[in-house]
Amino acid sequence: MNTPFLSIIIPAHNEESRLPRSLERVIRFLETQNFTYEIIVVENGSSDRTFEIAQEFAGRHPHLTVLREERRGKGNAVRRGMLSARGEYRFLCDADLSMPIEELPKFLPPALNDFDIAIGSREAPGAIRYNEPSYRHLGGRAINLAIRLSILPGLNDTQCGFKCFRAGVGEALFRQQTLMGWSFDIEILYLARRKKLRIREVPIQWYFDADSKVSAVRDALRMIGDIFRIHLNALRGRYDLQP
Repeated sequence: MNTPFLSIIIPAHNEESRLPRSLERVIRFLETQNFTYEIIVVENGSSDRTFEIAQEFAGRHPHLTVLREERRGKGNAVRRGMLSARGEYRFLCDADLSMPIEELPKFLPPALNDFDIAIGSREAPGAIRYNEPSYRHLGGRAINLAIRLSILPGLNDTQCGFKCFRAGVGEALFRQQTLMGWSFDIEILYLARRKKLRIREVPIQWYFDADSKVSAVRDALRMIGDIFRIHLNALRGRYDLQP
């Protein structure tokens, strides 16, 4: 089986309303590109028709695969997709498409070279946020400040849901992943830093979605606990083992 140039991994939990239009847009865009690709939707413990809707799309589009990950947690879904993908580059893509898919080429050669991980940034010079309430922006900056001070200095936007990994890098990092919830990004980037991998922040256009499933207070509290767990794992030598 030929290796595609790009794999797009879309974790999907209770996304029956947003997934159809997002898949249509992603597929329509990819059909205009000159590289080979696959799309992997990982349905993740949904209580609605997300899985059935994704399967219906897969029946019409041969480049689309649907996986079912019954264990809830975005980290679980992303890990399953990354380790199932075959592409030379593996792009994590939120189902809400808050970053327009037309921004995708910024993460790939020839636009971007000399990187191991490219992370979408709403804070890098040139990035633009649309329609975001000031309270959400300030809350997000407070969370990022805590992340920078406690574990990932120098990275301005670790939680944006759009990230690209070289194939070997993605496989190595996600095999060592231990956090399966919202904070998995922090652990993956922490592991990348330990391995001295090249992380590039890519400025993007980003549109606020009022239907976002992120809860600033709840998820911030979970993040604090998860950062403690990452440091504890490091002290115990858990990350010293090679996958």
